[in-house]
Amino acid sequence: MNIEIWSDFMCPFCYIGKRRLENVLAQFPHRDEVKLQFKSFELDPNAELNSGKTNAEYLAAKYNMSIEQARGMNAQMNDNARTAGLEYNIDEMIPTNSFSAHRLTHWAETQGKMLELSERLFQAIFIEGKHVGNTDVLIQLAEEVGLDRNAAAEVLSSNQFAEQVRADQAEGEQLGIRGVPFFVFDRKFAVSGAQPDEVFLDAIQKAWDERSPFTMVESNSADADGSGVCTEDGCEVPQPDQSK
Repeated sequence: MNIEIWSDFMCPFCYIGKRRLENVLAQFPHRDEVKLQFKSFELDPNAELNSGKTNAEYLAAKYNMSIEQARGMNAQMNDNARTAGLEYNIDEMIPTNSFSAHRLTHWAETQGKMLELSERLFQAIFIEGKHVGNTDVLIQLAEEVGLDRNAAAEVLSSNQFAEQVRADQAEGEQLGIRGVPFFVFDRKFAVSGAQPDEVFLDAIQKAWDERSPFTMVESNSADADGSGVCTEDGCEVPQPDQSK
């Protein structure tokens, strides 16, 4: 089963939703047969690389509220993150442009490290307060998950993987995605937002069940004498019930 996740690294709910999905998958009996794929979705492609604003200042300006109100929003987000097992320090988050981070994760995918780098980026942003618009920070994070720092630097110094980021964005918009996180299960079921665990569990189970070409119907009749099945090993002949 394939689960596609459209998200933006600047979105606090994206990390929360990611973790809730992972927590549910950890208990799913077929977890080894589930593939996760992250898709890029920039919430603000025009975001400044170095705004010089704190997260509270950024939110206050964006939503026309006071700094104290913005800090209150941050406190609520920290509480929300704890429900998924995450310890946010969102007041220390540094607003920036996420385009280079998205490009780097597409390169990481070619190295088999997209999941690891995505997790490291979210952790760096919302827990450690690192500036992921900074090239040196991105290179260091890539190295920490086992990627070659020189190759990472080469990607970041160019425009490589920009087309992949834009393609993900366009694909998401074609699917009707207007906000993230957005989870698509085998292109049959979708979940929008950082939903409760039971919503993810329901979507996973439905998508898994859809993979079967049919649903088995078992007999509940007391008169059933057996299944009568032939396999490559031969035919199993139903045995009559001797108690009759």
